Amino acid sequence: MQLMPDSPLRQAALEVESHVGSQGWDQPPRLFALVPTADLIAAEPGLADQLSDDPDSITPIEQELPEGRELEDLLTEIEWPDAVTGCAAVIERIMLPPEAEESLPDDPDAIVEAAINHPDRREVRLVAAVMRDGRSHSAVRAKDPADAELLEGPDLVPGLIEHLRSTLT
Repeated sequence: MQLMPDSPLRQAALEVESHVGSQGWDQPPRLFALVPTADLIAAEPGLADQLSDDPDSITPIEQELPEGRELEDLLTEIEWPDAVTGCAAVIERIMLPPEAEESLPDDPDAIVEAAINHPDRREVRLVAAVMRDGRSHSAVRAKDPADAELLEGPDLVPGLIEHLRSTLT
């Protein structure tokens, strides 16, 4: 088994996944600004005892999102200030095996209904984190079984990664 190389970005993505995961399933999308911890401590010295003392670490800061909108639509309107060196998002989705695509209807609303009712569906939590320099890390966890392994890599959720990258340019 190949171990994933560790990095401050990977640690930030895993922290986001753990934080959201600790609050259970059936959550709305979540969005986080990623800032260098050293910069955050310099701006807010009172936070120093709550944050990592690793000078290269990255701290995720959760953002409030308006309800009732798809995350992908919201991301088209977001531009981060220069102090934000990256961002991360968490969404829950239903995934179907590739062979299920052939039997899906053409109507978008009917596709959603068919996916929800498909016997082979898997509910998953997707985490994507990106940096301005192009680096990314992602993670996927299935809802069932309850102890499902966390899958991770630089580009497991390419669509979400691209949406996030567009907010950093």
